[in-house]
Amino acid sequence: MMMKKLVKGLLFTLLLVLGVMAAGCGDNKAADVQKVRIGVSGAAEEVIWKPVIDKFKEKNVAIELVVFTDYTQPNAALANKEIELNAFQHHKYLNNEIKKHGYEITAIGDTMLSALNLYSKNVHDIKDIKPGDKIAVPNDTVNFGRALSVLQAAGLIRLKSTAGSTPELSDIEENIAKIEIVQVDASQTASLLPDVAAAIINGQFAVDAGLVPDKDAIFQDGVQNYKGNDFINVIAARTEDKDKELYKEIVKAYQSEKTKEIYKKDFHGQYIPAWDR
Repeated sequence: MMMKKLVKGLLFTLLLVLGVMAAGCGDNKAADVQKVRIGVSGAAEEVIWKPVIDKFKEKNVAIELVVFTDYTQPNAALANKEIELNAFQHHKYLNNEIKKHGYEITAIGDTMLSALNLYSKNVHDIKDIKPGDKIAVPNDTVNFGRALSVLQAAGLIRLKSTAGSTPELSDIEENIAKIEIVQVDASQTASLLPDVAAAIINGQFAVDAGLVPDKDAIFQDGVQNYKGNDFINVIAARTEDKDKELYKEIVKAYQSEKTKEIYKKDFHGQYIPAWDR
């Protein structure tokens, strides 16, 4: 009888030890999960990043998107180690931020170009634009320069060969179509469509106005319309982490055919893949 009680006691102790060990293993497994926080500028990014997030779950990497509403925040958060990566800005913006704040941040992979398309309610083809027609364009420095590059790609104007990545009005060498360029606040370009021959409209303003980029644009923007990579969006890391293998894998997973499909299906061509240009 005493022997049976002793055996039962030993078995109970063994089971208890095994239970503690199993719990410890579970804790270790949870501790092994690596967290990567990525700063983005809108909830819509969740659609793009979901396949990447799902893929890395299988590798014990938890990718969390941190949504910022102010463009000044994601680089500061990255520099302060509140996030590990960000993906919201183009090269030009990042370079300006580095100059202004001294951030030690490096672009580790290109993502996309946010299209600046030419739309119209009054003409159906770029060839229908006549001398004297008004074209509304955003008046801020960066988007105005981009707009001139788009107008050149559309064959309406020709810029000087010396023009930089953000051309100015003085850089127009020839007004081929003899159009009148009307500079307005970017938020007004869509509302002016009934009153002008065409307008170059920023992506979100176009979407808010009910325009579908790959259907309604009479001329579509493209990576080939610009000098250099100034307006190509990037995934950025702290410079000290730029060679981390995990971050390189995340970039590679983003730069996929699946992401291209999402750009086309969910964003209707507003985002243009730019990593394999």
